[in-house]
Amino acid sequence: MSVFLDTNVILYLFSGDKEKADRAEERTAAGAVVSVQVLNEFVAVARRKLGMSWDEVAEAVTVIQQVCAVEPLTVETHNAALLLAAKHRLAWYDALIVSAALSAGCTTLYSEDMHDSQRIGGTLTVRNPFRALR
Repeated sequence: MSVFLDTNVILYLFSGDKEKADRAEERTAAGAVVSVQVLNEFVAVARRKLGMSWDEVAEAVTVIQQVCAVEPLTVETHNAALLLAAKHRLAWYDALIVSAALSAGCTTLYSEDMHDSQRIGGTLTVRNPFRALR
């Protein structure tokens, strides 16, 4: 099973929420894919909200890249996201995440922000990895 991680799952690895950090670590350690967009969003939030230094951010991104495969953001990914956003009524950046997950051949997309159990493209299912923790 190929698994794609949304930015929020990666961010919990560096949060003070032990339960969610542990769950995110389980999902990441099992092998996962992220996109360049996820890395970009991580950097923005890590600097702005987590207060991480540039050195800390660079170290975290290096670790993420060592643990996860990274799917590039291409014009094809962008164009497919336009169609996905309209068809599935997705927010733009969510559509880019979904498009990258489909491009990578993933069957599961872990995200706290999207609709749990939603099926997209016939092969991808969105799952909230933190649902049982509520």
